[in-house]
Amino acid sequence: MRKSVLAAMALAGTGMCRMACAQDAAGDTAAAAASALSAGDTAWMMTSTLLVLMMVVPGLALFYGGLARTKNMLSVLMQVFVTFSLITVLWFLYGYSLAFSGEGAIVGDFGKVFMNGVTQNSMSVTLPTIPEYVFSAFQGSFACITAALIVGAFAERIKFGAVMAFMAIWFTFSYVPMAHIIWGGGFLAEDGALDFAGGTVVHINAGIAGLVGAWLIGKRLGYGREAFMPHSLTLTMVGASLLWIGWFGFNAGSAGAANGLAGMAFVNTVVATAAATLSWLMGEVFTRGKPSMLGAASGAVAGLVTITPAAGFAGPMGSLVMGLIAGPVCLWGVTGLKRLLKVDDAFDSFGVHGLGGIVGAILTGVVVSPALGGTGLASGEYSMLMQVWIQVKSVLVTMLWSAVVSFVAYKLIGMVWGLRVSEDEERDGLDKTSHGESAYHY
Repeated sequence: MRKSVLAAMALAGTGMCRMACAQDAAGDTAAAAASALSAGDTAWMMTSTLLVLMMVVPGLALFYGGLARTKNMLSVLMQVFVTFSLITVLWFLYGYSLAFSGEGAIVGDFGKVFMNGVTQNSMSVTLPTIPEYVFSAFQGSFACITAALIVGAFAERIKFGAVMAFMAIWFTFSYVPMAHIIWGGGFLAEDGALDFAGGTVVHINAGIAGLVGAWLIGKRLGYGREAFMPHSLTLTMVGASLLWIGWFGFNAGSAGAANGLAGMAFVNTVVATAAATLSWLMGEVFTRGKPSMLGAASGAVAGLVTITPAAGFAGPMGSLVMGLIAGPVCLWGVTGLKRLLKVDDAFDSFGVHGLGGIVGAILTGVVVSPALGGTGLASGEYSMLMQVWIQVKSVLVTMLWSAVVSFVAYKLIGMVWGLRVSEDEERDGLDKTSHGESAYHY
């Protein structure tokens, strides 16, 4: 009896010791996290995340919604809004783990699936001065806007269910791998590809997905015979303004800290966007005789897209040149190139985001040059020819990857559920036929 009592006391003592040791270890972990934590960096990254979220809803939703015809306004808002919601859920279920844990060449692992192991005290491995929760939320906002950008290509004729099914498949097999390949330590990161805030991962990736979708789904009824005028350029201008403001979180936030690099990216974003706005309008004056509000808004977005991969690598004058190039190139993308491709990219997802991303990603290899005011490479060894070739390879890989995944996803959904609404539904408008609502009541 006495032996059993002593044994019980010893066991209890061991348990208390383990509990105390565990508490001490937890305390040490919390203390270590607190010592590494930068309140300023954390505050800036949370603010940047909110700015990027604002780019999606309401920014992109209003930009695209204003470009739609009245009868399809709510359908566009709905597609952007619910895409944002869907990708947010998928990101925290498994997207973050596959993109930013593990050391695979193409994709990570399931080590952090369902946010396993991420706590309030765990710090980001990539950005060690901010909590991992903040880093995961920031990267999740990028995933959301990338998927939402695709909506502009196939707007006004696609089934709502088809949009959601496509987004889930494309996010899983295109966005997540490309995020890992470029930002998560994959093979293009190892190759030295530069993409500060998403020229390849975001804009080319989404632009190609939109182009493939517009081609496979087909043109809107009456396209080429009727004038498809934006129903509210006022809303488009408001949306573009919100995108411009939110883009500072997109680009300057990609510095990962409240520091000089964030300041440089901030300035580059202002300069390139303003330059692209002006150069697009000059192109309109030469080609159609008048500058337009739609042109100004589109030029601003083109500048934002083009500077994105270079925002943390170029100097202000390099950014200025990139903006001046972006305007006329993307203007041609939504006019001449669009006619050559014979595709109904409704709101020019590829013409602005895809083409702007391609130009920006390639030019990043040029403007990073220290001789041109750029930052140079961390290794200290820079060859413009070599870096441009690396950038071209990253562009080609992204285009091919997104095209293949998108083609398979659209075809699969088309065979199972169908992609396009009926002709009667399209004529009546998707607001009423898909959602039973109207944007405006008279």
